[in-house]
Amino acid sequence: MSLDIILLAMLDGLSYGAQVFLVAVGLSLIFGVLRIVNVAHGSFYAIGAYVAASLGIWIATAGWSPWLSYPAMLVAAILVGVIVGGLLEATLLRRIYGKEQVLQLLVTFAVFMILEDVQKVTWGVKPYFVNTPLSLLGTVNVLGINYSVYQLAVIPLVALCVLLGLRFILRYTRIGRIVTAVTEDREASMAMGVDSSRVYLFTFMAGAGLGQIEGAAVAALMIGLGRSIAVYLAPEFDVLMPYLIMFVVLLFKPQGLFSTLQTRKV
Repeated sequence: MSLDIILLAMLDGLSYGAQVFLVAVGLSLIFGVLRIVNVAHGSFYAIGAYVAASLGIWIATAGWSPWLSYPAMLVAAILVGVIVGGLLEATLLRRIYGKEQVLQLLVTFAVFMILEDVQKVTWGVKPYFVNTPLSLLGTVNVLGINYSVYQLAVIPLVALCVLLGLRFILRYTRIGRIVTAVTEDREASMAMGVDSSRVYLFTFMAGAGLGQIEGAAVAALMIGLGRSIAVYLAPEFDVLMPYLIMFVVLLFKPQGLFSTLQTRKV
């Protein structure tokens, strides 16, 4: 493998891994506190993306400054995720906390199917493209391949900001320490008077609008780099590579990349 291919694979992996992290960190946070595998998690991001794209197209056709579309699309996507996630948690999902995992999977899968149909009815099945804001940042040529600055710099930068922001919130704010405490020992936290309903609502809204955030970041980077290397060396295995990486990690570190198994004497 030449150095050129290694560099291109690293750039592709960085961009793809950042996108995976932005989805995985919310799923990790929700599972760490609520102990729910939210099958509908990706639908929150999809709806946020559709709303952001629609807003970007509207700003471009309205004649407003295309630079306005960046903050507007970001805020719109976050708000949609927070609102949809908060409403679903308050009205439906809190009823299945502590229930059997099969029931949780069925309920969240049903939510996923409903949200998918809402997307199809509202936006159709054709792809949405918002070219004007992305073209403003231009492109950069790396070893004969053009990358958009948005793909190569903006997405990884946003992922880094989310990582640092969540790390700060979880470690240095009151609500963050409460969430961390519930993650570590839910029963003890409840016995100390922690309002579980507020913690669950905050966690679900925060996770939907965007566990072990360091583990999510490293895992996303591993998947991104592994998939990119597979594209250059064995393209037929690029789809299989993320699952292979997940299998290897679960085989040797089933408790998590940065977690340790703890034993208690009873």
